[in-house]
Amino acid sequence: MENYYVIEPEVAGGFGERTIINRSSGKMVVTRLHYELEGWLGDPLLESTPCYIATKDLAREIENRQLSGVEFDFVEITLSDQFEKIHANKAVPDFVWLKAVGEPGKDDFGIGSGLRLVVSERVLDILKQYGVSHAASITSY
Repeated sequence: MENYYVIEPEVAGGFGERTIINRSSGKMVVTRLHYELEGWLGDPLLESTPCYIATKDLAREIENRQLSGVEFDFVEITLSDQFEKIHANKAVPDFVWLKAVGEPGKDDFGIGSGLRLVVSERVLDILKQYGVSHAASITSY
């Protein structure tokens, strides 16, 4: 039986002004994601609850391994004035919106209670290869 983990990725910014959120169902459903970087420490997986973004390199690796419970979509990335001042010469890779659509504890990606990201051990191994040193926490599911 495979192990599963709850990961709270690095928060390097938040929703930009062009994010579209629908709350009519009583839930927060994001239909367009604009992520504004404010201070990025370099992890390839970032969050702004309930959304996650990944570098294109990480997304490509996930797709190559044919992991379950995940879809990728467009995300608009902008840099805040603060980011521009602090990280004037920092190269920012391309990112994609990582949508965890699987069942937590069954698929490789899922959303558990509290809108937390649940990943399989296979995903965690990939994340460790790509670097998740700034994740707030990684705990057993």
